[in-house]
Amino acid sequence: MIQQPGTVTMGQLWRFFLPLGISASLVTLSHVIINSTLSRADNPEQIIASYAIAMSLLIITERPAVLLRQTSSTLVRDKRSFRSMLLVGQAVFGAIMALGLLICYTPLGVWIFQGVFGADESQVPDIIDVYQVLMFVSLFSGIRCLYQGVIIYNLRTKWLTIGMSVRLLGMYGLSLYFIHTGVHSSSVGAVIFLVGMIMEAAMSYAEGRLLVRQMPDEAEGHTIKSGKQVFSFYRPMLFSTFLAVWIGPSINAFLGKTSDAALAIASFALAASLVQLVTSFFSYFHQIVLNFYRIDRDAVRRFTLAFGFIPLALVSSIAFLPLGDFIVGDIMGVQGKLKEETLRALKPFALFALAMPWLDMFNGIIMVRGHTRVMLGSQASNLLFTVTTIVLLVSLAPGWNGTIGACAQSAGLAAECIFVALAIRRGRKSNRIIAGKVLDME
Repeated sequence: MIQQPGTVTMGQLWRFFLPLGISASLVTLSHVIINSTLSRADNPEQIIASYAIAMSLLIITERPAVLLRQTSSTLVRDKRSFRSMLLVGQAVFGAIMALGLLICYTPLGVWIFQGVFGADESQVPDIIDVYQVLMFVSLFSGIRCLYQGVIIYNLRTKWLTIGMSVRLLGMYGLSLYFIHTGVHSSSVGAVIFLVGMIMEAAMSYAEGRLLVRQMPDEAEGHTIKSGKQVFSFYRPMLFSTFLAVWIGPSINAFLGKTSDAALAIASFALAASLVQLVTSFFSYFHQIVLNFYRIDRDAVRRFTLAFGFIPLALVSSIAFLPLGDFIVGDIMGVQGKLKEETLRALKPFALFALAMPWLDMFNGIIMVRGHTRVMLGSQASNLLFTVTTIVLLVSLAPGWNGTIGACAQSAGLAAECIFVALAIRRGRKSNRIIAGKVLDME
């Protein structure tokens, strides 16, 4: 990426960001295609449930692969640093496949799905069949993210949108085939997902390899020369995900202790999914920071100020205006008490929507500085505030139902945002102190 310091325009930032936002929004369509296909089965409830439980584990096991995107985008600047990045990627791929084999072909899988996720004993074989396919999704997702990091650094973000569009077309075509021939098992959803991911990974690999070939062997001034250096950057983010994965299960576990557990869990899930759909477009602010902060930090700040409050405006419009009643009731088809509780649960998510883009930007600054260990503390603060909030609210106001989960998740994210902001401020203060001492010595 060639760019003179201080010369970044808002137009350049928007052209870089728009394909990323579109690709993030399109991800949600993948699950719509799969769930609509599985709903055509003779026993859709059982088939969708088996697929959903297997997907719950995939969300956890795929996370280390997804982190390769940020790591690659931050550290890969020449062929030598890419080779170092590839070593770490291969280790991650190997670990993912080894864990997948243990889950699928040892008693570990039965223990996880039946003991941890609470699936019925009769359902476990179907879930394991699904995961036997889904574990390869993690592998190809990692390949995709590894090369997407290179693509993003080179400002070729349109290829993410192209890759996602090709993936969706492939998934839709395959779903039509299964609908025509018959949906007989939960594995159909996993096969559709895997084929789509392979197609997207192939697109990312082709473009990413081309860009790597154009890189210099060793970029002047670039210090990343070994896999150990890459892993020291990657490791804190990996460990932080082990804390983050407990947030969702903790919320659902405590919602089970409210006045109406089923209503609380359902209304929270519907509200959270709607918020995720609305805010997903704005989930790539960290890439703006990773690619432009060192060049023109004022431009990055202006971009964040210009677009960082849009998620709050969108979520607030749904939560506090008649638009929410139309979307939840008419478009989503939710009625009765569930509709009322879902609309109520949307209101606390305004805090979530306010904090999300700023946290994403702050995390980008942390990654630019190489201080990824801060993420361990920030995720710990998120988990602590989430659990503390939900424990207090379940005790004091169990009748709030799904609103309790929304309050807890929003409070946790806000606490994480404040933690990272304070860490950045402390880092700046330390740098000023060190610079002052250097001047005194001179």
